[in-house]
Amino acid sequence: MTEEAKPAGPLSGLRVVDLTQALAGPYATQILGDLGAEVIKVEAPEGDITRRLPPHFIGKESAYYLSVNRNKHSIAIDLKAEAGKTLMRDLCAASDAVFENFRPGVLDRLGLSYAALSAVKPGLIWCSISGFGQEGPYRDRPAYDMIVQAMSGSMSITGEPNGPAVRSGVPLGDIAAGLYAVIGLLAALEERRRTGRGKFVDVAMLDCQVAMLSYQAAYYLASGKAPNRQGRGHDSIPTYRSFSCRDGHEVVITAITERMWQQLCRVLERPALLEDPRFQNNELRFEHRAALWPLLEAAFAERDAAQWVPALIEAEIPAAMVNTLHESLNDPHVQHRNMVIELAGPAGEHARVAGNPIKFRGQDETPPAYPPALGEDQDKILTEVLGLSEAQIAELRRSNVIGPRR
Repeated sequence: MTEEAKPAGPLSGLRVVDLTQALAGPYATQILGDLGAEVIKVEAPEGDITRRLPPHFIGKESAYYLSVNRNKHSIAIDLKAEAGKTLMRDLCAASDAVFENFRPGVLDRLGLSYAALSAVKPGLIWCSISGFGQEGPYRDRPAYDMIVQAMSGSMSITGEPNGPAVRSGVPLGDIAAGLYAVIGLLAALEERRRTGRGKFVDVAMLDCQVAMLSYQAAYYLASGKAPNRQGRGHDSIPTYRSFSCRDGHEVVITAITERMWQQLCRVLERPALLEDPRFQNNELRFEHRAALWPLLEAAFAERDAAQWVPALIEAEIPAAMVNTLHESLNDPHVQHRNMVIELAGPAGEHARVAGNPIKFRGQDETPPAYPPALGEDQDKILTEVLGLSEAQIAELRRSNVIGPRR
């Protein structure tokens, strides 16, 4: 579309067709939009299901939808209609990349496969996000964030020891898949720069969760022993843990070196711990952690969290309070980094959401565009991208090929 409609950024000039909904895919394409790509969000005439997701709404749109759909343009197309499929093929041919999170085989049955579209445009990059990938025994299963957290084993190590498995409060299954999808796209773009040919990027949510097991997977593969629930601490470092303070707030410390251990004992006014033979190095402290933790808990219980944190930081021991979201999102450093941004809508709507963590030194952040209403940009997309006439657009609307329909 016209240059002034595009946010400035390193991906300016890249056009992405976004066929995703829910969280993993929209999160990925929002990152691309934040970086300057022109993202065309293609929805069914009824719209992305998250537009209507309770409990919080700003105007007609849910806070959930607004959180992952800024810097995009919207068109509503009925992909079951032959004219809708033609529009989709033409839109893909006019774009650099396609993101989709349909179950494997769905788009193939609609005649919108990567093979068919890349035959027309060999440089097209296709990024598919699914629960289990394009191949394998679970290929056709549906999946959501909690499903892949459970199946990957990550839920089995989350929660208190001897308690039930706990899902991460952050939707790691979705967010990780979105991040890996963006990495895959950027790698495919670099290869296309050299070869002129696109690729099919196959991102499975379960694969991403298994990859994120990182050293926990290595521990099991080396020992054959499954890690326990991690609770408040770390499997290797007993002074990498949270502790409750006098006022009921929790403090996290990550005292990972001998110097930090020594400083911790001094700040807590427990010099006897330095002489205790059970705690002379990290290996011994780990071996005797069940004896160490109550001693540290008793020390932290003598003061409030707000007293401990500055004292620990002054002693060069990494420490922090366990913040609520209210405390985190109002933190002066978070505010300074522009990690809470305001979106201003065309009808006077205002939404505050989490910002873009990718900063470029010396470059001001472009004010973000409010997430589009369903079909908000479709006339512009159809005329400027596909070259359709007003009469052709009117016919598509008359025959319900384009939306919105609610």
